[in-house]
Amino acid sequence: MSNDVEQLLRSHGVQITAQRLAIMRAVSLRPHVTADELTDDVRARIGTISRQAVYDTLGVLVDKNLIRRIQPAGSPARFEDRVADNHHHLICRGCGNTFDIDCAVGTVPCLTAADDHGFEIDEAEVVYWGRCPSCLKATSVKTKKLTPTKEQR
Repeated sequence: MSNDVEQLLRSHGVQITAQRLAIMRAVSLRPHVTADELTDDVRARIGTISRQAVYDTLGVLVDKNLIRRIQPAGSPARFEDRVADNHHHLICRGCGNTFDIDCAVGTVPCLTAADDHGFEIDEAEVVYWGRCPSCLKATSVKTKKLTPTKEQR
């Protein structure tokens, strides 16, 4: 994997550093990771790295289209290495888990704007929101505990 990441960075004109390699690996291992989570992961892997170095590196990697930045409403920015397609995301309102969702219908950009205002549209960003099975189950259990049974009334 190390040689693959190094080659990918080189092919995009990005200088190879231990920090960049560690960040690329961390994003690959943990899709939809936040910058703070990345900082912790990279520190565990290579030792010290400043939060600013993480943010700077993320900026370079996003600019070079090596990683993708998404920022769902009310959430910190998240990063993933799935950049070769126009996919969407499904986010749990309870726990915040984020999942990739392939395009709903059609071809990139998946959706056609009713009025493109003269733009050449190359991407559509869709975020589906809901509750994951675990959070639904937890909510159901809480509701059952709060609802008195016939014997309790």
